[in-house]
Amino acid sequence: MSDAFLRHLRATLDEIEAAGLYKTERLLAGPQGGHIRVAAQGGERDMLNLCANNYLGLADHPAVIAAAAAAMDEFGFGMASVRFICGAQTLHRELERAIARHLGKDDAIVFAACFDANGGVFEPLLGEEDAIISDSLNHASIIDGVRLARAKRYRFANSDMNALEDALKQAAADGARFTLIATDGVFSMDGYVAKLPEICALADRYGAMVLVDDCHATGHLGEKGRGTPALTGVGDRVDIVTGTFGKTLGGGMGGFVAAAQPIVDLLRQRARPYLFSNSLAPPVAAGALKALEIAAAADDRRALLQSHSRRFRAGVEAAGFRTQPGVTPIIPVMLGEAKMAQDLAAALDQRGVYVAGFFFPVVPKGQARIRTQMSAALTADDVDLAIAAFADAGRALRIV
Repeated sequence: MSDAFLRHLRATLDEIEAAGLYKTERLLAGPQGGHIRVAAQGGERDMLNLCANNYLGLADHPAVIAAAAAAMDEFGFGMASVRFICGAQTLHRELERAIARHLGKDDAIVFAACFDANGGVFEPLLGEEDAIISDSLNHASIIDGVRLARAKRYRFANSDMNALEDALKQAAADGARFTLIATDGVFSMDGYVAKLPEICALADRYGAMVLVDDCHATGHLGEKGRGTPALTGVGDRVDIVTGTFGKTLGGGMGGFVAAAQPIVDLLRQRARPYLFSNSLAPPVAAGALKALEIAAAADDRRALLQSHSRRFRAGVEAAGFRTQPGVTPIIPVMLGEAKMAQDLAAALDQRGVYVAGFFFPVVPKGQARIRTQMSAALTADDVDLAIAAFADAGRALRIV
């Protein structure tokens, strides 16, 4: 390999670090949970975890672990093949049918990750004669998936219904045959819910379809955890729901698309990430299936999660921090500059609270934050401890 190329890469990395944008990874020495063991110099540290997508606390649930272990005994460790050749088992269809029933759709198709689901859903369904209209703050997987499609592309400013209507009018004026509006259900960096009733009303007015990426909602938002379409009362109107088993539903991996039967059938024929990736490992599929079963009946966990979210938001605001408004368990503590977010994250780490700073390019410049996420695995005392740590660290750094 060229030394010049490696020097170029090193210089780029140095620039990232100098700008305060370099990301580092920490290692867990045990399962994901409300409390975690973090590998550190000189041994392991017990920490309070405020930055996992483990909303219902199912990542280390004994029943989920047992289901995964039993599936390994029955179905083996891995599939060793793409699905359409020899890589599907009854377990995979059971999972697909279960998530489709849960969301009220004809069928579902499971991918290795929701990034693959979003990356593979657009191109098979829409051609050059069609249009995709995407919210400007949609997840990177939607952005990449839209880029792969041959359809005309339009964007509208985040949650701006006037801008969405302008895009719908433009797509119609440009002669679009079919138009699909794509939006996150919950915008993951900010924690607020998309304006799905308004989006669906505009879709009806202009004859468009609606796709919702519900990764940060399926399992813990809406009735029985059916996500933002159920939460906002438009479950029957949303045409396509994409989501993940890697967050609320066990925290393993795997994504899905749930929709009308012809949509799912065509994706099985032409979605490239599906056709050219191994099926989910049997233990992962079984664990996700058990987690879905638990989540559907977990009204108590959802109520506890909502209580924690209200408690933490009120506590950090009372301490002098600014948060983004919202009703979800995602509560961003806004700081502005990347270095301030990193400094506060380091100060919280010293106080036994596990968080991560988010900054450009993950969020826009000047909008750095610590994105906290509540979990039903926490207790009220845990939440109070976290609030006290934020207040103490904020005073020490003269942020509040």
